[in-house]
Amino acid sequence: MNVLVTGGAGFIGSHLVDRLIELGKNVIIIDNLSSGLKTNLNSSAIFYKMDIRSLNLKKVFQNHEIDSVFHFAAQIDIRKSLSEIEYEIDVNVKGSVNLIVNAAKYGVAETYFASSGGAIYGEQIEYPATEDHPTEPESPYGIDKLTIEKYLFCFKKLYGFNTSIFRFSNVYGPRQNPQSEAGVVSIFANRMLKDKKINIYGDGNQTRDFVYIRDVVDAMVEVYEQKTQGIFNISTGKEATVNEIFHILADELKYGREPIYLEARPGELLRSLLSHDKLKSATGWEPTRDMRTGLRETGEWFKENFK
Repeated sequence: MNVLVTGGAGFIGSHLVDRLIELGKNVIIIDNLSSGLKTNLNSSAIFYKMDIRSLNLKKVFQNHEIDSVFHFAAQIDIRKSLSEIEYEIDVNVKGSVNLIVNAAKYGVAETYFASSGGAIYGEQIEYPATEDHPTEPESPYGIDKLTIEKYLFCFKKLYGFNTSIFRFSNVYGPRQNPQSEAGVVSIFANRMLKDKKINIYGDGNQTRDFVYIRDVVDAMVEVYEQKTQGIFNISTGKEATVNEIFHILADELKYGREPIYLEARPGELLRSLLSHDKLKSATGWEPTRDMRTGLRETGEWFKENFK
């Protein structure tokens, strides 16, 4: 079984690659290393340093009989998506379509797409949001993700490959890149260990549904192994404020400074909470890590890797 993982040197992608290799799959990674790290690459995988926009992408499909594609590669910096929207569209939409077209052309049986629950639903009208919640993205990034979901289901009808969409809540854990501006936990942990000031945008009472990376990988593997199709939130169904995250990490990492509160950034949600009941019913999956345990494990990893 040959599995292609785009963004396989990144945070979520690299963890999935490791698990797939443990399961005995042959894994091919595509990553341009713009935000992914060489140190995340599994040595048992075949690696192509390549951009998903490349015309040479077809060669990967020609060289390997790809059965399944997991698509994580994306421009994920919210600030860049607002200031460089043409680049954002080029990577997240055109690049993704390039991948999907090649997957269809070369007979890939199934595709799995890393989408985003919070970014797609926008400011929620129901809590927690189910997969049927209205999709009203308030950022170009959210629009990109929703657009690719539509392309995937269109291509499913046209070419018959199976499709599953993962709408993640806020994923955190070891290997999250603190330079990406996409993960508050990793940014806080990195700055705390260096005893640097920490900025919180808004009053810190905005909430997110923080889900630990190993739970996320468990969920994706359940969907993959059970061949379950559809759109699935991957979440805990529990809210935590940014202030709570700050104080738990500060306690774990012995950080003594107070945060600096700045004006809220445009396009960011005040509250996000997702239901994973559909995924539980379909596969039996439930998250197992409580937030303090997950943050402790994340903090320990950052101590070892970002001294």
